[in-house]
Order: sequence, then C-alpha cells, then structure tokens
Amino acid sequence: MGNNEQLENLGNQIWNSVKTELLLSMRFMAPALSMLEIRRDMSTTSVGTDAVSVLYNPNYVFKTYVEDPSKMNRTYLHMLMHCMFRHMYAADKYPDTELWDLSCDIAVEHILDTMDYQCIYRVSSDLRERWYERLENELKVLTAEKLYRYFEEHCEWLMADTSVQSVLEEKDLQSQNQPEDTKAQNEEVITEDTWNRLVREFKLDDHGFWDRLEDKKDDAREQENKPDIDMQMQLRMRRANKKEIEEAWKNTAKRIKNDIASLGDEKSSESGSLKFYLKAETQEKVYFTDFLNQIAVVREEIRIDPDSFDYGLYNYGIEIYGNMPLIEENEYSETHKVDELVIAIDTSASCSDELVQTFLNETAGILRQSENFFREIHVHIIECDNKIQNDLIINHPEDMEKYAEKFEISGGYGTDFRPVFSYVDDLRKKGELKHLRGLMYFTDGFGDYPENPTDYDTAFVYPSDKETGADKMPNWAIQLYI
Repeated sequence: MGNNEQLENLGNQIWNSVKTELLLSMRFMAPALSMLEIRRDMSTTSVGTDAVSVLYNPNYVFKTYVEDPSKMNRTYLHMLMHCMFRHMYAADKYPDTELWDLSCDIAVEHILDTMDYQCIYRVSSDLRERWYERLENELKVLTAEKLYRYFEEHCEWLMADTSVQSVLEEKDLQSQNQPEDTKAQNEEVITEDTWNRLVREFKLDDHGFWDRLEDKKDDAREQENKPDIDMQMQLRMRRANKKEIEEAWKNTAKRIKNDIASLGDEKSSESGSLKFYLKAETQEKVYFTDFLNQIAVVREEIRIDPDSFDYGLYNYGIEIYGNMPLIEENEYSETHKVDELVIAIDTSASCSDELVQTFLNETAGILRQSENFFREIHVHIIECDNKIQNDLIINHPEDMEKYAEKFEISGGYGTDFRPVFSYVDDLRKKGELKHLRGLMYFTDGFGDYPENPTDYDTAFVYPSDKETGADKMPNWAIQLYI
C-alpha cells in the first residue's frame, strides 16, 4: 500500500469517526451528513467544501484531530451549515470576498454556539461574546446578508481616505489604554486590527473552494467511474449541476427543519437557534405586492391612455387638415388595480411598539404606491388585539400620511384574529364593503386563527426577520412576509 493511499485511508477513518459522533448526538442531521464526499486536496492548508465534497489537507486534519477531536466535529458541522444556508451560492452577489466570508462564518458560529451538544462544544471567548452582544443589539437576527451590510457600513479601514485613516489611528491609540472588555463596545469604526482578530476568532474552514463552483455536468463523466464513490447520494451530487446541487441542499435544510420540529420542545431546544434560522431560510416568501396584484380588478379609469394612441392616424390628420389631428388619445383606460381592501394591524401585547410601527410603515408604503390603487379607494385599516380597537376608512391614498402622523397604539392585550373577520362580515352585510376581494393581517402570528375559510383572499403578513407563529396559520390563508 502506497503512502498516499495510507494517508487517504487514515483521513477517511477520521472523517467517518467525526460523522458518526455527530450523528449519534444529532440524529436530525442525518440527511446532511450523507451528502458530502471526502477527498484529499493538497491545494488547501486546512479544510473546505465546494458543496459536493469535503476537501482536506491530511497534515492539518491529522494534527487537529490528535490535539482536539471536538474541533474537527465542529469544523465539519460548520461546513454543513454553509451548505444548508447555501452561502457559497450567494457569494457572487457580494463583491467583497473578505466581508462575505467573515459574515458567513459569524452567522454559522452564532448558531453553533446556541446548540447544546458536547461533541461540538468550545469555550466562548470574551471577544466572541462581546461581538455577539453588539451584533444582536444592532441587527437582532444574525444572517450572513445582514452581517455583510453591517460590516460594509462600519469597516472604514477598507477606504483609502487619509482622513479616515487618521481617525482610525487615533481610535487605535485610545483603545490600547482601555480595558479589553470595553474595546469592542466603544469601536464605532471597525479597525483593520479588530477585523483580523474577528477573522481569527470565527474562521474554521477554507472558503477558497467557493470560487470554483461551476457547472459539474461537463466533468461528471470523467469522475462517474472512480472507485472511491460508494454512496448513491454522493454519486447523484457528482452528476448534478450547480443549480441542482443548490436545490438539493435547500431540500435537505427543509428536511432537517421538519425533523427538529418533530423532536418535541425539550429535545429540539438542544438544537438552539438552528430551527429558527432554517425556517427563515427555507420559507418561500411572497410579498404584499404579489398579493395586491392577485386581488386587483379591471376597471376603466379616467386618464389619458398613451398605449391606445395611434400616431400614424394622428400624423395623417395633421398632414391633411393642417393643425387639426384626425384622432386624439383616449381619455380613459382599462387598468388592473385595487379598489377595496381591509388591512388589519395586530396591536396586541406580543407585538412590540417597534414591530407595530413596522406594520404601520408597510401599510403606508402600500397605499403610497398609487400604481396599485384607483384614485378613489375604500380601505379599512383596523387595529385589533383580542377585540376591535379602531377602524379608519381611507378613501384616498394620500390620507394615509395623516394617519401615519397621528398613529397611537390602541390595545396591548391578548391576540385573537377572529374578531376582525366577524367585524368584516358585519360590514359586508350592511353593504359597507360591496366588492371586497382581499384582507391583509399584519401580525407576529401568535394568536387564535379563524377556522372557516373566507370567500375573499386572506393573507397573514409576518415579519421575515423574527420568530413568528406562522406554522399555526390555517392552510386556506396566504402567507406573506415583510
């Protein structure tokens, strides 16, 4: 047996041991643990993944496994998280590679640090804890996308402006005289030194393989007959192209999310925030503009219709009769817009003032988009907790500005969605809502839903960056996100 073959066999034994230990602790991770092939690759000094394989340097793996086996467990799970959240496939949307790499690493490590499994445990440093606190205060939810935008705004060391450099130097001098536990909190600008410390703290794998993500179909035939492939899933991954691999990881993430949900509250709590982030990542998000298009009606509206104007006949009339055109543009047109709508805003205790204000801003934004509405509309804006607190009727989109300025939260009690639907039924019986085609309910989703479906379109609108009760929503309703 040659030296290379011995190294490869030893490497495979280590990775099999890592996967076995993770599987025994986290049964729900089984779908992901079977996805990646293990391959020796001397182009890296550590270990990385291209979403098809784990590519590792034997020297790094052997040394790390002897010194700290749990670090190998964590590194493997770290890479699986990158795959499940498909960080490598979003990389081309973010031009600064360094920013994107660190953002992805922090997002993944933050999830791992909430998980309660001894096999991946590591002592959390003061630096890590300080930055978690800072980022959670700023962003609430630590996704790679949000972290990238945050670092983009704060990493001024990337700029070549000399005035910025002088400010940073002054901050560095000041920070040297501060206690270590207050430095990160006082840094409004992230210096290059701080950046380097963050990279060292959160980096576990080599992201260089992300740049090599290409369509795999062309080279699939060459690798299909290699003897080291012994799992059907890995063979399918090898044959798949980039889009198919990404879709496979998305489906795997959905399976794992469902498996965690089936564990029960006590067991699923051990998985920390993984369930929340997987739910947010795999949720098919439909936004309110799509819903407005769905409930829009076709009606004639008095306005010049340039699309129906015939320039040929117009010019012909000018040529024949001088200044008298033969035909003029239509003064009306058929448009596809919304004329009647109910918008309910959840003002219960479970919705913070900040969240209710977000709902209000979205409502104002909807009505400001005049292309969605006729000039004269009939929109009920209902504030509700466990009963109707207020009902404002908007007849012109510009009236929303006055409502937004004077808005005060009414209610703050429990959440019950049913009173709004009963109230709307009464309005329809009285003839105050004659052409209702849709109702939008802005909520965090924690409340009592109606059982019976409505004969108009009903959409519950949830915040996309917070935990919600959307899983309790009846299947006849439409799920939207802001």
